[in-house]
Amino acid sequence: MIIEVKVPTPGESITEVELANWLVANGDLVRRNQDLAEIESDKATLSLTAPESGKLEIVVEAGSTVKVNAIACRIDTSVEVPDEEDSSEEAVPEETPAEKVDAKPAGKAPGKETRDASAAAQSELKSTPLARSKMEAEGLSAEEVLKGLRKLSSREVDAVLDLRAGGGGSSVAAERDIERERMSNLRRQLSKRLVQVKNETAMLTTFNEVDMSALMALRSKYQDAFVKKYGYKVGLISFFLKAAAQVLLKRPMVNSMLDGEEILTPNYVDISVAMQGPKGLMVPVIRDVHSKGLAAIEGDMKSLADKVRSGKVSLEEMSGGTFTLTNGGVFGSMLSTPLINPPQSAILGMHNIVERPVAINGKVEIRPMMYVALSYDHRLIDGKDSVGFLVDVKKRIEDPLALLTGDREPGAVLLDV
Repeated sequence: MIIEVKVPTPGESITEVELANWLVANGDLVRRNQDLAEIESDKATLSLTAPESGKLEIVVEAGSTVKVNAIACRIDTSVEVPDEEDSSEEAVPEETPAEKVDAKPAGKAPGKETRDASAAAQSELKSTPLARSKMEAEGLSAEEVLKGLRKLSSREVDAVLDLRAGGGGSSVAAERDIERERMSNLRRQLSKRLVQVKNETAMLTTFNEVDMSALMALRSKYQDAFVKKYGYKVGLISFFLKAAAQVLLKRPMVNSMLDGEEILTPNYVDISVAMQGPKGLMVPVIRDVHSKGLAAIEGDMKSLADKVRSGKVSLEEMSGGTFTLTNGGVFGSMLSTPLINPPQSAILGMHNIVERPVAINGKVEIRPMMYVALSYDHRLIDGKDSVGFLVDVKKRIEDPLALLTGDREPGAVLLDV
């Protein structure tokens, strides 16, 4: 029986997708629920899975743009697929007596020369300690790494020739190549959205700086206990997410968005968090941040980050945010003006933490400081709300107990005054 496997629907508004690459080859035997290909939509990367086991016939080539529900491949279910245990053992064809006499020297098993040559080649391959440790951690052999390379160009050949000649470098320097690569659907859509933000919003950015001393000390003090209870560490971003959610409820206009001539103001806070994935920047959403504790927020962050890294984040998990947080500090950024994520009206940018001299009670002290930035649509958000938002977030980060007491001093809450 021949089964037609069609391109899945990523969302109601998407009619075309790109079949980025096949994970199997034409004619391969595939198993039920096996991932066959990666499909890129405007907002996310999806997997095409096999509905049944059988022999695969590819219809759409990798890199093609296809309509939703178009036939991507066919599976012939009449072809029997062996169990995984059986397929892991390579079948060795029996040799005739003549072949046994002619094919191998005495005392050596068939194929031993090939295995010895492969092992010898790998033993001669030079690699750095860091590369070797990564290969050991991921269970990769040198041969598998080499197979993963796309191609060898004249540049690599010239580099080896230069090393043999003493490292002159002249032949490598003479080679000037330009690699041409087609943009993915995801990056094309991202480009359009970035230009849209620049052209269709009155974007403005305001800045402040935050003393991270108290938060870092609190995190360091309780990190071991947190890991023991929950099984994972708590990061700095979770504190900023909790602080931002509290302030967004206090200043709802920063959490609002424009819809034509109407202003939409949710009574909840769903924060999109920018994460770097193998296919580019992804912005999955953490729901109801205002009602969650730090452990739950960190757990959601970890789950979404794993999905982004594996390319398994869904369109639903990337839709519906009311505000965005991005952390350029992980890449070493000191200061930036982050771009709004439409249709939202504001985005908070975190940056790297650097020890700087600051004035504390009339004295100069060295403190770990972070610059923060809020980019916002000035058509909707006034300067009072934008500046006040950053000030309120700053207060909660510099005095983490304020995340429990809000705008009231912890002592005043304790004494109920």
